[in-house]
Amino acid sequence: MRTLCASTLIGEFFVIGFAGLVAMKDPDLTQATVWTVCGVAMLLSVLLCGMLSRPGAVQLGWALQIGLVASGFVVPTMFFLGAVFAGLWWCSVHYGRKIDIAKARWAAMAEDSAAAGTPDAA
Repeated sequence: MRTLCASTLIGEFFVIGFAGLVAMKDPDLTQATVWTVCGVAMLLSVLLCGMLSRPGAVQLGWALQIGLVASGFVVPTMFFLGAVFAGLWWCSVHYGRKIDIAKARWAAMAEDSAAAGTPDAA
């Protein structure tokens, strides 16, 4: 799960950065507003990427996704991006857990077959 979630967060980092560049062309938004919203979101996504092995990281990821959607009240483009990233986060968590379960099964099967194939030393 950590690999998929980390990939999603790094993807968010880059897409939000590029979206910030596009949003700066909006005459209703100041450069400071755009980079405050986008910069905070980018920083949080990278920090969370480093915390994925800690308890509660998935919940923090959901908080980040909700924050991205809510940041659309400041930079309207973020409504769309936030919704897309929330969907990607759900997929990363959902399918990442399935991959983790499959990997654990394969590791257990490999361990069982290795134990069955080696004679006892006693």
